[in-house]
Amino acid sequence: MKTIISTPKAPAAIGPYSQAIAVGDMIFTSGMIPIIPETGELETGDIKAQARQAIKNLITLLEESGSNAASVIKTTVFIKNMEDFASINEVYAEFFTDNYPARSCVEVARLPKDVLIEIEAVALKA
Repeated sequence: MKTIISTPKAPAAIGPYSQAIAVGDMIFTSGMIPIIPETGELETGDIKAQARQAIKNLITLLEESGSNAASVIKTTVFIKNMEDFASINEVYAEFFTDNYPARSCVEVARLPKDVLIEIEAVALKA
């Protein structure tokens, strides 16, 4: 049985999808982009600022789903420019500090709202 997860503490879905889905003890998130939930505006800073906001959104969504950063099994990171990989790793390491999740990182031609990064996760409930 799946449970739809929705919270105003993370950016609202900008299409016909759920912020996250819980199935048993697993949480599957949609991609989080660097929208500031309180204002609905995009974080327009550099890749580090955008990565920080996107990951904060992801962690908030996980926490609202009954999980946390330590319970993440896998992330997928979509980036506009592979040249930003090292900068993204610096920010990523601020949030995922121990027992790193598995991860894929791919460069894509374009992301929603022309942001520089989008991140999704699969996690266990905490």
